[in-house]
Amino acid sequence: MAKSKHNYCVIMAGGIGARFWPMSRTTHPKQFIDILGTGETLIQQTYRRFTRICPRENIYIVTNEIYKNLVKAQIPELTSQQILMEPSRRNTAPCVAYANYCILERDPDARIVVAPSDHIILKEDIFLQNVESALEAATEHDWLLTLGIRPSRPDTGYGYIQYVDAKKPVYPGEQHIKKVKTFTEKPNLALAETFLKCGDFLWNSGIFIWSLKSIMKAFTAYLPEVDLLFKQGAGKYGTKDEKAFIAKTYTVCKSISLDYGVMEKADNVYVLAADFGWSDLGTWGSLYENRNKDEKGNTVVGKNVMLYDSSNCIVNMPKDKVVVLQGLNDYIVVESENILLICRKPDEQQIRQFVNDVMLEKGEKYI
Repeated sequence: MAKSKHNYCVIMAGGIGARFWPMSRTTHPKQFIDILGTGETLIQQTYRRFTRICPRENIYIVTNEIYKNLVKAQIPELTSQQILMEPSRRNTAPCVAYANYCILERDPDARIVVAPSDHIILKEDIFLQNVESALEAATEHDWLLTLGIRPSRPDTGYGYIQYVDAKKPVYPGEQHIKKVKTFTEKPNLALAETFLKCGDFLWNSGIFIWSLKSIMKAFTAYLPEVDLLFKQGAGKYGTKDEKAFIAKTYTVCKSISLDYGVMEKADNVYVLAADFGWSDLGTWGSLYENRNKDEKGNTVVGKNVMLYDSSNCIVNMPKDKVVVLQGLNDYIVVESENILLICRKPDEQQIRQFVNDVMLEKGEKYI
């Protein structure tokens, strides 16, 4: 893999992973957990993956300031300048604007991949080849690119991207790059089934590739108020004045996603249709899909779990706890510290509501 000095990576690691409660908690969210049992946390996997195409000093982690010590402990080679700390959650557009201005201080010719910290990518070589193709295209054209995943099922948990199926390739170097036609938020099942039948829809991976010049031009055009806020910090990024400036900026910056604020409005958005063994690992159900299962379809973490007449369950228990389960089908059973969750797998979207109810009735210490 080539490591151009102009290759940069921005890893977004500020989320709290509420849908993975109770394992994922506000003080220790899922990106800092070895959820797959590989010996690496999700953020460590993501960082290591991008060191193959980016110089280590060109990788930035954007996270909430309460996770600074977690990031430093898990990726100790990062400098303080590479850990961009947000004082509050403002969604993905301010996160990217912050990183843009930090990178601008170092390299106006940068080309950047922006990625979440908690995704599974099983075919790393193919993934990195796709990223390199997109980086080349972004260097040659004023394009905002995203990676789209060929859907294998009508999943209602992902956003979808529809592309223009042109007869001639838009980019000779990579025939799978297509012009984006529409973005659709998470659809209902009937709509997802229609998308699958159409054949010109992809899952939205939330991984972006562009040149610094192109994304800054897009912010100026579509989110000028956000861009102007961060522009006022020119000369402060990477200095002792950065923290105070960012603290002030985040108190007035609106919360808006990059998809809604830029990608859905711009007319120079392209998608690279790919298949590299991807999951956003957003839910217990997606973790279930990515874990090895026994002959009855159960996947278990915990050395002392005993199952009887149970099938298609995901069970995650402390290693020293003896657990006996009987007669369960399609359930999530998770214990973490002082919380036990038992929930039907098809109803896992309710976990966010459970988290809200627990916080209101039992207090923040359980969240």
